[in-house]
Amino acid sequence: MESQVRGGTRWKRFAVVMVPSVAATAAIGVALAQGALAASFSVSGQDFKVSAGQLVGTGFTQYGGLDTGKSLDGKDSQAHPVAISAFNHATITNMCQSVVTPIPFLNKSVTLKLTAGDKGKDVEADQLFIDVANLDSTQAEFSNIDIGVAAGSVTKGPKPKADEVQQQKANPYGFAQQADKAVLTDVHQTAWATTAGTFKLANLHMGLQWGSGQGIECY
Repeated sequence: MESQVRGGTRWKRFAVVMVPSVAATAAIGVALAQGALAASFSVSGQDFKVSAGQLVGTGFTQYGGLDTGKSLDGKDSQAHPVAISAFNHATITNMCQSVVTPIPFLNKSVTLKLTAGDKGKDVEADQLFIDVANLDSTQAEFSNIDIGVAAGSVTKGPKPKADEVQQQKANPYGFAQQADKAVLTDVHQTAWATTAGTFKLANLHMGLQWGSGQGIECY
């Protein structure tokens, strides 16, 4: 989903509908695929897929936001509504990330695929923020969930970042939800960005392969 941004976010026209079964998995290798990440950055013109066998997160919050950046042809003011899922701490099993990059002069595409946490030791992350565009999970369980909290008033997990509010990419008075703990199983998602204070990747593997689709990407 894309829209033009002129003079900041039009919050009356933009709303991300939240439900209890929303986003909660993580992405790895984004720094390799798109350059080093910081607390505030312009997203690339590519979203990416992430799958996980299970994610267990403590201190969960989620609120609406907007990622902005350039398209692959270099055009400015590309805007992507997202649900920002944040965790104080998360562990992830059987994690996979894939991103497809088109190569026009060859009329081909190449897929970068990374896996971790698939050999008995989980991936771990602290202060994890995931900007999610779409998510599917076969089961989602939340402990002591509060739905309808103002984003700037959450107490169980991370709040919107100061730069997100200053740049009008998140509304501290907008809809949010929070829970002491979130457990999501068999997760498939697409995302535009991920940031974390620390990211420990057990048994990390990266590979490149021509093409895309089932059997090449994570799902």
